[in-house]
Amino acid sequence: MIELTINGDKHQLDVSPEMPLLWALRDIIKLTGSKYGCGKGLCGACTVHIDGQATRSCVLPVSAAVGKQVTTIEGLSENADHPLQQAWMDLNVPQCGYCQSGQIMSAASLLDKNPQPSDEEIDQAMAGNLCRCGTYPRIRSAIHQAAKLAKEVK
Repeated sequence: MIELTINGDKHQLDVSPEMPLLWALRDIIKLTGSKYGCGKGLCGACTVHIDGQATRSCVLPVSAAVGKQVTTIEGLSENADHPLQQAWMDLNVPQCGYCQSGQIMSAASLLDKNPQPSDEEIDQAMAGNLCRCGTYPRIRSAIHQAAKLAKEVK
């Protein structure tokens, strides 16, 4: 039995320790916000936070998350009122939307470390998240807007 803390809740899972965290999240716990994209940790659609660090859940075995805090897009905020989620909606960032939960989770990790990032810092932090629709300019704008919103709230 493996115990994971996901979005503040404890979950007992009867799974192989090598099972990718993404499958445990989606198939066992039914948190489907994190998406399967490439299965190799290259596209970022599966990004979650492990102790606040953006992590690709498709290549992380569940055993590596034991004793750590796992946060998914569902746990970022209860009412979709996180500054990034608000900025994403205000600026109509998604086109198809498939990659957006991973984009938001990577952006949240960036803003936790760097509350006022430059364009270059955003581009560097977000480089591992692919968007087939090419919404990168809107993503960058939303990160800047979220940074401003977060600053106003503090």
